[in-house]
Order: sequence, then C-alpha cells, then structure tokens
Amino acid sequence: MLVATVALVLALGVASRVLADRLRIPSVLFLIVAGIAIGPEALGFVSGGTFGGGLSAMVGVSVAIILFEGGYHLQFEKLRESPTVLSRMITVGAAITWLGTAAAAVVFLETSLEVGLLVGALLIATGPTVIGPILQVVTVRDHVAAVLEGEGVINDVTAAILVVVVFEVLVAGNGTPTALVGDFAFRLLVGVAVGAIVAATVWLVLERGRSRPCAAPLHARLIVLAGIVVAYGGAELIAGETGIAAAATAGFVLGNVDLPYHEEVIDFLDDISVVVLSFVFVALAALIDFGDILSLGLAGLAVVVAVTMVLRPAVIYLSTASIDRFTRNERLFLSVVGPRGIIPASVATLFAVELQALGRPQEAQLLAGTVFLIIFATVVLQAGLSRQIADVLEISPMRTIIVGGGRVGLSLAERLEQDGENVHLVDEDPAAVEKARKRGLRALEGDGTDADLLERAGADDAKTVIATTPDDDVNLLVCQLAKTSFDVETVASRVNQPDNVGAFESLGVRAIDLSMATAWSLENVLERPSLSAWMNELGRTGDVQEIEVTAADTVGKTIAELNAEIPDGCIVGLLTHRDGATEVPTGDHELREGDRVTFIGQMDAVDRAVKRFHPHD
Repeated sequence: MLVATVALVLALGVASRVLADRLRIPSVLFLIVAGIAIGPEALGFVSGGTFGGGLSAMVGVSVAIILFEGGYHLQFEKLRESPTVLSRMITVGAAITWLGTAAAAVVFLETSLEVGLLVGALLIATGPTVIGPILQVVTVRDHVAAVLEGEGVINDVTAAILVVVVFEVLVAGNGTPTALVGDFAFRLLVGVAVGAIVAATVWLVLERGRSRPCAAPLHARLIVLAGIVVAYGGAELIAGETGIAAAATAGFVLGNVDLPYHEEVIDFLDDISVVVLSFVFVALAALIDFGDILSLGLAGLAVVVAVTMVLRPAVIYLSTASIDRFTRNERLFLSVVGPRGIIPASVATLFAVELQALGRPQEAQLLAGTVFLIIFATVVLQAGLSRQIADVLEISPMRTIIVGGGRVGLSLAERLEQDGENVHLVDEDPAAVEKARKRGLRALEGDGTDADLLERAGADDAKTVIATTPDDDVNLLVCQLAKTSFDVETVASRVNQPDNVGAFESLGVRAIDLSMATAWSLENVLERPSLSAWMNELGRTGDVQEIEVTAADTVGKTIAELNAEIPDGCIVGLLTHRDGATEVPTGDHELREGDRVTFIGQMDAVDRAVKRFHPHD
C-alpha cells in the first residue's frame, strides 16, 4: 500500500509539473492542490500515518537536495547584482519578519511570546521550492532574480536553525535566552563547515575522475548525490537541523568552482529536483488540517494580512532604500511575491508534535494552523498569480532571441546582456551552447528554423529576433518564422552575401550586410579613430541609448531648458521626431510627445538621463 501511495504522489507531482509548464503557472500551485485532493480533507488516500515515522527523513533528504540545487545555481556573479539589498534582506529583513510575525501572532491569536517567536522563525523562509517555479514562468531582470533566489536559499537555512534554537531554549526551556545567539551560531557553523568539507571532497574525487571520461559523467551524478546525502546526514549527526545548511553550503561551493562535468551535474540536479519537489509538496499538502486553519477564524486572516501586506512590503522598502536600480514596480513585485514553502511546512509538522508531547495541544494546533494558512494563502495568491502580477506591473523585460551562437551571435548576446536585455541564444551546436552558458548566457540547443523550438525559446512574447548564422538561407527562414508565425515587432539579420540583402528587406527585416558593415568599421578606424575606439568601449565606460520621451513634465520644453536636468558627462546626440525625421538638435528644439532622443556619454550619466526622461513608473 505504501509503494502505491508513493507512486500516486510522484505521478501527481510530475503531472502537476507538466500542466504548469503548459499553462505557464508556477507548479507549486498545482502541487499543493494535488496534495489536498488526496489528503484526509478530500479523497483520503494519504493521512498522517501513511508514511509512518519515515516521512520526516524523506522530507529532510528531499529538502537537502532542493537546497543543494538552489545553492548550486547561486553564482557569485549573480549575487553581485544586488549585494546590498540581499544582505539587508537576510539580516535586518529576516529579523523584522521574525519579530513582526511573532508580534502579530501574540496580538491577534493571543498566544504566548515563545510560541509567537516559534511561528515567526518558521515564516522567515521563502525558499527555492517556491521561488524556483515562479522564476521558471516569470522573467525578471537579473538583480530581482538574484534577490529572490539568494533570499530563498539563505533564509531557508536561517529559519530551519532558528526555529530549533527557539524551541529548545524558549519553549522547552533547555537553556537561557542568552544562549540563543550562541546556539544559533554554533549550528550554523557546523552546517557550513560540514558542507564545505563535503564540497571539497566531491570536487577532489571528480577532478581525479577526469582521466576516465567514459564512465565519469555517470559517476559524477552518483558522487554528487552521495555528497548531498553525506552532507545532510553528517551535519545532522553533529547537531540537529544543521543538515540543510550543510547541503546548501555544499551546493553553493560546488556551483562556484570549476567542477568537472558541470553540465551533467546541472541536468541531473534539474531532473532529481523535479521528482523530490513533487513528492514533498504533495505529501505535505496532504497533511494540511483545515480544522486547525478554520479554528483560527478572523484572527488567522489578520496574521496573514500582517505578514503579507505589512511586514513583507516593509522589508522590501527598507532593503531597497536608496538603491536606484530597483524600479518602483520591481519593489512592488518583490513586496507582493514572498510565498512560503517546504521548510515552514515540514518543520511546523515536527514541532506541532513536540508541543503536543509537552502537553500543549492548543498551541500545537495554533502553530500548525497558522503556518499552513500562510503557506496556503501565499502559494495560491502570490505564487499562483505571480505571472499575472508581473504582467500588470510590467516588470518582465521582453525577450531578445538570437539564432546563431558563433562569434557574431555570442558577442552580440554579451553586449545586449550588458545593456539589460533579456537574451536567449539558440544554436544546434552543443559546443556553442555550452560556451554561451559558461559565459552566463541563457542558451537553448536546437534548430532555430524549427517553429516549436522558437516557441520554447519564448518567441511568442519576444520583442526582437536576430539571425546571426553564416548561412543566409537559414537566416531568411528564421526571419520568416519570426515575422509570420510569431509576429515579432523587430527582426534583424546578418546577411553574408550582399546580393541577398533585397530578399531580407522585402520581408521588412533589418538587414546588416556583413561586408558593408566590415568596410564601414574599417573606414571608421582609419578616418575617425577616436570615435571608433570610443564605440568599441560601449558597455564598459561609455554608452549610447535611444529612448522615447515619456516624462510628462519634459514635453513642450526646449533642449536648452532641459540642459540643467541632463547629467554632466551626457549630451543629447540625436532627436527623432514622430514622423521619423532625425536631426542633431539645437538648444531651441522643443520636445514633443512621441519624440525619441539619443543620449551619448558616460555610462552612469546616460543611465541617469534615461531614467529622468523615460521613467519606469
């Protein structure tokens, strides 16, 4: 019977993932609904006693795998996107969430301070189990994704350790309040140390395995899996609830070194994470007791409002204060999207049992009910509607798809990424795809003339498709598909043979004649060497940006009147009118609605000018 139940849970989990991918809705919404459907509140296939005493161990190892994968994808380069915001969110933000949630529980639910602090510690965590599925269907700029992913992994570790310390010191009374900080630091140190040691061991074993390339990819997967289990189990033997810290640390370390068989490890982690995430979410959702939730009444809803509509926005506001890189709508998105996941669910179940053992059944019911209510509310409303929220706030940059991962396509992709574009590279050469991924680009292996593959790359909502292969026939077919099948607004192509330019232009494609472009570049080097050198530095020290003027208070003013608002180190190089006429403006030119201006100058100055004349909100 147990085997059949596990098979059912896994089947529902995988089916939920497939359905989520088709509908572009985060899979956690379908997973939690599937769990409730087979739980005691509905069909009754799964109950608290179905898995016996093994559920805790299975969930623990599964969470370790998920956090290892989350840590593995946390690249130093990505974390540098918003280090100040992330550091605030995992320190001051975590403290505000903990103490604020505790205060809400004490005030609205009239519980003790110790139990309030226990609830607050549990709800610090968001986690990769809920953030990962959201970022699979919602495209955000890198600094927003870095904050969500970093917060998810780090605060999961913080919550898991803090809740154990709070329980043992404050609830069970096995220590003094002053011991709380020391116990937390000790457990965190144990997890980090064990994770680092295991990561070093795994790297050393895989590095030595390079000499046997035939068997090594399979061995790499098995060694990594063994490393996750050893890190989790080894840390747990030393101190309770330190295993996930060890797993997350091991993943982070291995993800930021030159690990042999990196691509094979990524593919393996992606596959196994789908399975374990499906299992734990469905299994834990099946254990939701709606009686505990309903017993909270309006007080429970008040806690949900406090956590999601007061504390979360306050944390985001304080964390992003004085950081201009985050637009108002991005701040709103971060404020609205902070769902809770596996860590609160699994640990709440454990400590509800512990509270009952201490003879405090009402507090056990309150703990489980509050945590599962907030998980259910945030998964359904925040995770489930995250794509719609992103669409309303318009925080998703539209995709730029480049077909062709050779030198031209790769160089173009890197330059566009530096300009903040959301670039997806497509190439059928595995080596080109791997090279692009190593440079931090999103790349998809396959034939760019295949409509299904272009759809997978996001051509349905792409703003630009660029063909850069050395084959004009391939480029022309890519452009035809982009224009006719996906109605892409801007389509451009490299044209290798000058005689073919007319065929591209007849489709409305912006054709770049490779021979003419090369000749023009060489002419610039010879005749305008300073300009040529500066143009080559674009994206490093200098920048050129063309934007539509959308700031209402600039319309009707002359360039001379606006000069004081244009930062030093930046000038208006060109003015393009609504009728398409372009000219170098004088101080007497007035800006009209629909005009486009081209700013030229130092990178920071151009960025400030763009934000002034084309505000995001």
